[in-house]
Amino acid sequence: MSVNSKIRLLSNPKVKEVFNAYPDAVKTKLLHLRDLVINTANQIEGLETLEETLKWGEPSYLTKYGSTLRMDWKPKNPNQYAMYFKCTSKLVPTFKTIFKNQFNYEGTRAIVFNLNEDIPETELKQCILLALTYKKRKYLPLLGA
Repeated sequence: MSVNSKIRLLSNPKVKEVFNAYPDAVKTKLLHLRDLVINTANQIEGLETLEETLKWGEPSYLTKYGSTLRMDWKPKNPNQYAMYFKCTSKLVPTFKTIFKNQFNYEGTRAIVFNLNEDIPETELKQCILLALTYKKRKYLPLLGA
């Protein structure tokens, strides 16, 4: 699970165990999301550290100036996986305004993906960027996007 980084990735070893426990097709999709998070973090000027940990047993990513983002797959919805954001933040409402129907949303807390569909990577990377820098942007209209 190594990704070339300019940032320092602080990874809890238990995260690897969680990824390895997913069914293979799901694991591939979630590792791709992980790569997008790390690659996006590498492009944020001044960001030195990305923490990869578990919150509620789910792979989660934190920065000093960001809002936690998580990802997971649940057996009760076997054809879907999701990226979760703090539901009290302006993140998902902002994504809905900017990207409209580009994504499937779950309330104010998640972007939901189908296993058999490609994800819109450019747009998702913008969502990830906004989450990883949220504390610096939360007072800007549309988070400065």
